[in-house]
Amino acid sequence: MFLPGQKVACINGRFPLGIERYFPSLPKEGQQYTIRDIVPGIGPQGGEGEIAVYLIEIIGSINDHGIERGFNAERFAPLQTDEDELEQVREDELVLV
Repeated sequence: MFLPGQKVACINGRFPLGIERYFPSLPKEGQQYTIRDIVPGIGPQGGEGEIAVYLIEIIGSINDHGIERGFNAERFAPLQTDEDELEQVREDELVLV
């Protein structure tokens, strides 16, 4: 999935109406962010099983249980870095003997 410090892009900036009351700001589609942490998440209707991410650029509000609200990891995609591209070139150049 993701690692802390990893750069990601928001690929889904459509949020349910009214959710902005729970967050000081929301990720915007097409913007880049940095993963701060990855935690088990709970959906807006209380359903478990989601993976939530905390972003360096947006600090979520604290819920009634004293836990920061995060964002569903599925809203983000990893950004390819120069190191990722270099590793892909290395893999492409490998020749099996």
